[in-house]
Amino acid sequence: MNSWAERERARQTLAKEVGYVVKPHGDRLRVALAFPNTYWVGMSNLGFQTVYRLFNAEPDIVCERFFLPPKQELAHAIANRTPLVTLESQTSVGEFDVIAFSVSFEWDYVNVLTLLRLAGVPRYAAERTERHPLVVVGGAVTFVNPEPLAPFADVIAAGEGEMLVPAIGKAFGAASDRTDLLRLLAKERGVYVPSFYEPHYAGDGTLAGYTVRPGVDAPLPVRKAALKTTEAVDPPATSIFTPDTEFGSRFLVEVVRGCANLCRFCWAGYNYLPVRAFPADRILELAGAARASANRVGLVSIALCDHPDIERILARLHEMGYAISPASLRLDDLTEPIVRVLRESGERTITIAPETGSDRLRRVINKTVTNDEILDRADLIFASGIENLKLYYMIGLPTETDDDLVAIRDLTLQLRERMVKHARARGQIGRIVGSVNPLVPKPGTAYQWLPMEQDVLVDKKIKRLRSLTSGIDNVYFNIKSERHSYYQALLSLGDRRIAPAIEAAERNGQNWRAAVTEAGIDGDFYIFRDRTADAMLPWDIIDGGMKAAFFHAEYDKALREEWTLPPKRAQENARLLPVIQ
Repeated sequence: MNSWAERERARQTLAKEVGYVVKPHGDRLRVALAFPNTYWVGMSNLGFQTVYRLFNAEPDIVCERFFLPPKQELAHAIANRTPLVTLESQTSVGEFDVIAFSVSFEWDYVNVLTLLRLAGVPRYAAERTERHPLVVVGGAVTFVNPEPLAPFADVIAAGEGEMLVPAIGKAFGAASDRTDLLRLLAKERGVYVPSFYEPHYAGDGTLAGYTVRPGVDAPLPVRKAALKTTEAVDPPATSIFTPDTEFGSRFLVEVVRGCANLCRFCWAGYNYLPVRAFPADRILELAGAARASANRVGLVSIALCDHPDIERILARLHEMGYAISPASLRLDDLTEPIVRVLRESGERTITIAPETGSDRLRRVINKTVTNDEILDRADLIFASGIENLKLYYMIGLPTETDDDLVAIRDLTLQLRERMVKHARARGQIGRIVGSVNPLVPKPGTAYQWLPMEQDVLVDKKIKRLRSLTSGIDNVYFNIKSERHSYYQALLSLGDRRIAPAIEAAERNGQNWRAAVTEAGIDGDFYIFRDRTADAMLPWDIIDGGMKAAFFHAEYDKALREEWTLPPKRAQENARLLPVIQ
């Protein structure tokens, strides 16, 4: 594909869209915003759309989008060195002042490098000069562990876009040159300039700590940027509609940010604290405005039912004529009015996350719900007319035994019994789909010091679970392989020293085994090593607001099989305690 064809394709894409923004460049700061995957995937991402809206809300900034070309076109672009252009003005990406990446998934790290290569920008920050765009990396992964991408980024935006976008614009307006700009940015909360920090390693290869380079005024650690309240900001919501995406006719809106349950494996639960609900009236106002372009609404949240007005929101959305699709629902908050409205709006499937089939193991991971409660809510779900259930399970959890694998099978069978009981009257049985993933101990959680379970053991558990769940009518299990999880864990738990493996994987078509070998990296060192005695962890460069002492205490409680109850649940237990006694 030549440059003319690339520009024509951009114009054809825009012709199908509703809601994109076009601004004259003039003296504005020019930001080329990338989602490091295809248009189909990127335009389904609410965070990406939100950052696009936030940048363009700034009067002195113009923001335009670009994406990874589809597979066949990508190969042609690489072979012919066809320059990437933005959608809105079909300007070469390399001509912009800033290239900003919104990265949500570890597997997209290689795509960041591919897009830089296609834009004609050196991949390593140390190789760039004043004539190159400033490369800013943000998104969900920067909350967790920015270090694998640190050598490629001039700036890492660690935190929530509502705080970071205005800070970036302010620094550009005040800076005299690139060096001055980086120094100004480093003073903004949530802005991490990797070149200002030097990691130091102990003799055994573990991280000993970081120091700020001489002559640089930069905080150590960098404090994450987060909104204190959501009362004065719009909820993240779909602003551009297009048929060429997974959610083409769906209006996505964030309802609540954060989750008070604090499951010990969940990085999002910890990193998006405190729990903040977006204003119900504004959610409904935006939904009303989007109704002409969407017939389905997707409610985005870790804990949907933590919104104090959720029943009113659902009822009003239903009155607008929307079909309503929530994210995974927390069972302990499901109510009859919520399930009824979902069913009346046309929903046929509800997703829940038991995580395991064992009450004991749920206490270990701080999933504060029991099998009895899960089955009770399943009765409510199926009695309402919901036909299908999607379940999220994990294996490889701390203290897990074969009995816990059997418990996954047994709980699923009991859920199937509820489904069949309520389906008989309708004469049509739905389906239960179980999705199973090996645990990857995530940075910024109570399990961040733990080694991942050895792949031989994980593979054995996968085979055992497949044998337990095979042949069950109307029940289907999708189980992720241990090898896939191994390299995901490397990208999640690694430090700057794994960057050469990412570069090698980008060059060799994502053959991770060969890339790790070429880079001379011992993947097992990062994945299967207990980090309890490490002086510092790579992701400690970012202060996410949770203290190590809290995580240590939570892990100790996990080994004692004790819950840490969220405030609402703790109050309920205190009320019921005299009755139980």
